[in-house]
Amino acid sequence: VTVHDVNELTEKLFPIVEAMQKHFSAGSGTYYSDSIFFLSVAMHRIMPKEITQIIQVDLDLKYKTNIRDLFDEFNNFPEGAVIGIAREMQPVYRHTFWQYRRENPQTKVGEPPPDGLPGFNSGVLLLNLEAMRQSKLYNQLLEPTIVQKLTEKYHFKGHLGDQDFFTMVGMEHPELFHLLDCTWNRQLCTWWRDHGYSDVFEQYFQCEGEVKIYHGNCNTPIPED
Repeated sequence: VTVHDVNELTEKLFPIVEAMQKHFSAGSGTYYSDSIFFLSVAMHRIMPKEITQIIQVDLDLKYKTNIRDLFDEFNNFPEGAVIGIAREMQPVYRHTFWQYRRENPQTKVGEPPPDGLPGFNSGVLLLNLEAMRQSKLYNQLLEPTIVQKLTEKYHFKGHLGDQDFFTMVGMEHPELFHLLDCTWNRQLCTWWRDHGYSDVFEQYFQCEGEVKIYHGNCNTPIPED
């Protein structure tokens, strides 16, 4: 077991992610402490080279299967993919991309699955650090000027840290991501159903198959066995 000091990690992270924090943080500025919410974005830059793969998970999860099975998903990454991630299961990005969607009525951005691009949820992440290090495209996307250009194109202002970054990048470069089945990150939060999106909510929220990981996001109770 290796223990990492949060302050040390934040110190390394801050220069890399400072520019993107103003686009994807809840606060009005770029708070130093917020950097930790972007850990996954630059994990390949701060972890020792001998670490080639990492699974990063939220704390509000309940496992119904062996986490080792999730590691097998690394073998399913298509060429060019650097991160494994599941779709967001609420219409949060239908909401966030409202202006872009209005200007581009035929877009798939923010639309529900299976044909739409509902965005990602970062509660369960497979980070292929070696692929992230070697991907010229991915590392270009960390550059402040590129982040700025994309946020302007999509009129994007988020507050969910790494999840917002991955979602925005996924709209532009879906080939960087291996899509995990919803059963690996079965989100339970229903906040958006009660806040203006009851008519389309189920299109985002449905998930067929035996759940492998429950995600009790927004403090939602997780079912007992």
